[in-house]
Amino acid sequence: MQVCLRKDMQKDYVSSNVVISMIVGAVLGFASYVYNLFGYTIPSFFSVYLKEIGAAIIMMAVFVFAIAWLMKAKPHRRPQSYLVKVFDVCGVETRLDGIRTEFKTHDVAWSFMKEYKKAYPFFNFALVSDLPNSEKMTIFRYL
Repeated sequence: MQVCLRKDMQKDYVSSNVVISMIVGAVLGFASYVYNLFGYTIPSFFSVYLKEIGAAIIMMAVFVFAIAWLMKAKPHRRPQSYLVKVFDVCGVETRLDGIRTEFKTHDVAWSFMKEYKKAYPFFNFALVSDLPNSEKMTIFRYL
């Protein structure tokens, strides 16, 4: 079975193919243009600025954190002197003859306290100091 088209139908068939192929070409060309525009051109244009804005936001966050930390952090005032207090078995403060009780540094006072505990095992020792903002003596260590 052979399909015969008349000459006027052949012209319509060819012209409709041309029109369809032109429409398909136009749609593909426009789609390619839009894809390149939104896929490469616009992002590459704004990526430079977005990178700089991101770096600026990170730097501002670092500076805000640093300023907040510096405002909140207070220098620690260490006591000028430390005292070793002696307590007997009942918890009453006593005085032992021949032991040093006033020290300039924490480490030296702690070292002497450990030696006193070995020499006098039935006594308890407290390392105390008078801090500027405290009404009472502050205990740092207790043996």
